[in-house]
Amino acid sequence: MRFKDKLNMIDQNNIKKFEVTSDELYDLLQKKESLLLFDLRLQETYNAGHINGAVHAVCDVRTKDTIMPKIPKNIKLILIDDDGIMSEETTKMMRSFGLDAHYLQGGMKSWHKEVIEGNPTATIKPDDLWKKLQNPKLFLLDVRDADEFSDFKIPGSVNISLKDLFKPENISKIPKDKEIVTVCPHGNRAMVATFALARNGIKSNVLEGGLAGWSQVLNAVKVAENPTVIQVEKVGKGCLSHIVISGDEAIVIDPLYPPEKYLEIAKQENVKITKIIDTHQHADHVSAAPELANMSGSLVYESNLEVWDRTSNFLDDGQIMTFGTSKIRVIHTPGHTPGSLSYVVNEKYVFTGDILFIESIGRPDLRDNAEEFAEQLYNSLHSKLLNLPLDTIVFPTHHGIFVIPENRVYSTTIEKAKKHNVLTLSKEEFVKQVVSVTVPRPMNYQKIIQINKGSMPLVKTDIPDLELGPNRCSITGE
Repeated sequence: MRFKDKLNMIDQNNIKKFEVTSDELYDLLQKKESLLLFDLRLQETYNAGHINGAVHAVCDVRTKDTIMPKIPKNIKLILIDDDGIMSEETTKMMRSFGLDAHYLQGGMKSWHKEVIEGNPTATIKPDDLWKKLQNPKLFLLDVRDADEFSDFKIPGSVNISLKDLFKPENISKIPKDKEIVTVCPHGNRAMVATFALARNGIKSNVLEGGLAGWSQVLNAVKVAENPTVIQVEKVGKGCLSHIVISGDEAIVIDPLYPPEKYLEIAKQENVKITKIIDTHQHADHVSAAPELANMSGSLVYESNLEVWDRTSNFLDDGQIMTFGTSKIRVIHTPGHTPGSLSYVVNEKYVFTGDILFIESIGRPDLRDNAEEFAEQLYNSLHSKLLNLPLDTIVFPTHHGIFVIPENRVYSTTIEKAKKHNVLTLSKEEFVKQVVSVTVPRPMNYQKIIQINKGSMPLVKTDIPDLELGPNRCSITGE
């Protein structure tokens, strides 16, 4: 049945059955009954004065496609606007989706009880949540569906889906002596959850920007000396980038958004960023290399063995670069992408991009030539990287969700890496096993590749949504 036909089934006479008068709504609120109050007016109008307990809601395509299916069908919804006209039409639409929707007769013009000003939804910024993450008094309530939660999550989160949150047995699982933070992809479901909790006397905060905002938090840790290495982690994705400092110069390898973080670190260390290097065309996150170069006045260096639609300074296998008193040796290590490069600094550290990880190896199937790339991957590992001295420190560009850093450092050594089970196989067995692995690809990976390649313009406000989800660049899919 077409959507328009569904709406026509709810005729004008029937829709009047779902009106709620001002007095009826007031009585419902006093009785603490389970219901959701959605205020559809403009944000500034809502802030100027709204019914206590009403959640500001935007009724658009995203709401219809992503939020509405998650709202419990057994909970009464009451929609509010200025005069009842738009909320009446929205009620028809919501009821066609099976929701128990109603609307305030006459809208806010009919409401003569007390109103409150401002936006009562308490929020916490992703960076502030990161600082609190180890606090035992913190309780992270993820209100996505179970399948979404199992895909990726903030460590330590507890999952109760929004549709189950109104059940008394689930409300009783939420501690009243902890700081509650509700979590969902963008904050919309989490905001509805805070209302449900408030109706039960539980205060909570919404993670601002949801998991999309969480995916943009960067954390920097100094992980090595002589030369200095600062590891910058995108904590919501397990992406890693590195700043290497020699003398008064710094190079940045695989920079992440937001690029301002690297400028802040350079200022703290009293060094100038002179070179920015990507190991390969990334598929799981947007490279900040071009923008960071513009901001810092430095040069971008990229593989001459990848296909680009933008200009850069290109690097070839065996090339040597200098910065400060240090040297970088370039190694062509194809297998994850055709032009993947690894960088050996002072024959002491190797930055392996997505070829060699702490717990696994890169996947060869993101460019749709899995068998050919698997052979290249084997050769890159066994003929090049694993031939480096055993004590060479390996800094990859990602880590899996189950990898625990050692002394806050995500790294391994060539000696430890040689013990990966997959690296003990013959070439034939290696290719067969790697090609047979089927794990989900990174979300939006094709669009991200095109942006990083330079063939598609970047809209910076799209980055959190583009990068939402785990990195999925290893053969384990973590």
